[in-house]
Amino acid sequence: MKKPDFPARAALAFVRAFVKWLALAAVTGAAGGLAGSAFYLAVASATELRAASPWLLWLLPAAGAAIALLYRFTKLDGLGTDTVIDAIHEGRGINILLVPVIFVSTAATHLFGGSAGREGAALQIGGGLGQNIARLFRLDDKDTRLATLCGMSALFSALFGTPLTATIFALEVISVGEIYYAGLVPCLASSLAAFGLTRLFGIAPTRFEVAAPALTADMLWRVALLGLAAALMSVILCETMHRSERALKRLVPNGVLRAVLGGCAVIALTYIAGTTDYNGAGGEVIAAAIERGEARPWDFALKLVFTAVTLSSGFKGGEMVPTFFIGATLGCALGPLLDIPAGFAAAAGLAALFCGAVNCPVASVILAIELFGSGGAVYFAVAIAVAYMLSGYSGLYRSQKIIYSKLKAEYIDIHAK
Repeated sequence: MKKPDFPARAALAFVRAFVKWLALAAVTGAAGGLAGSAFYLAVASATELRAASPWLLWLLPAAGAAIALLYRFTKLDGLGTDTVIDAIHEGRGINILLVPVIFVSTAATHLFGGSAGREGAALQIGGGLGQNIARLFRLDDKDTRLATLCGMSALFSALFGTPLTATIFALEVISVGEIYYAGLVPCLASSLAAFGLTRLFGIAPTRFEVAAPALTADMLWRVALLGLAAALMSVILCETMHRSERALKRLVPNGVLRAVLGGCAVIALTYIAGTTDYNGAGGEVIAAAIERGEARPWDFALKLVFTAVTLSSGFKGGEMVPTFFIGATLGCALGPLLDIPAGFAAAAGLAALFCGAVNCPVASVILAIELFGSGGAVYFAVAIAVAYMLSGYSGLYRSQKIIYSKLKAEYIDIHAK
């Protein structure tokens, strides 16, 4: 029996949707690329200026007070990356003021020595841009949610230079175990457009030189043990971030005073540690751990303390790069104990801890390949898989949904803890 021809009307609908999303993704990617490039350069300039002028650290409490007052004045208190995730889950609006406010606040945090990342802020900037571009084009609710994902992909790609990771991460982080495949073309197109724009501004993608050991069963077990350590550390990381935020808000309800005290604490911690390696994002420490196999045994613990104090007291930025820092230095410290080359262990630790903290195993494997090359892909996958399963349902983003159990094929639909 002859099969019926594919309806021309349905084919036209697919083509129209494809063209529509390519156009919208191009606009979103261009906006994200410009905003991401500006944000990258602003944070980089702030970091360079702070390194050249160490006295700026003494202004951190004043900067914290200014950030708290800015959020109070714009009525954005309590809004963050979870707000963007909720916007996709529930169709909530994102105040466009969040875009410039998180931009300025994150740059100020880096300028004056707070310990924070930038990708978390990028998701807020990208989500805000994507949703408001959708409103400009009067898209319906479902398409607006996809446009928000496009914005997230664009900013992640612009800042880190990993367009494939940016695409899958945006689709995977919202609901673990359930991916909106309708967003694959839009998110990929927007991330590639943003990535291309950053290259025009001379922003090089983040890449590391690391050699992978030969694939053996013995090394696989050692890497799996490293994944176990990363899983445990990811739980500690998430619990520390969430509990410290709640504790500080309870002890010091006034946001301005909390930020001032947090700034003073970071200054004290810096002088106790005797180094500024834990201020800012810590990119140089990450590179040293991965490319030279060099890290102090306590680096991961101190970075966690610095970051928890900074973000819990009201400074802005993100947890992703600090997570990279903690994972890389943890892996570098444990590598020799597990008879894994220190640099490679740092790379695997970074990817595994990232997965444990954000519950995105597919995006984590792609991230490892984009950052470190495909030579160690099997090892990265093993460390990531172990970290994903054994980290339980903890996560940096409380609005993230865990759709399916990590223990068996069971629908659970809970929020990350």
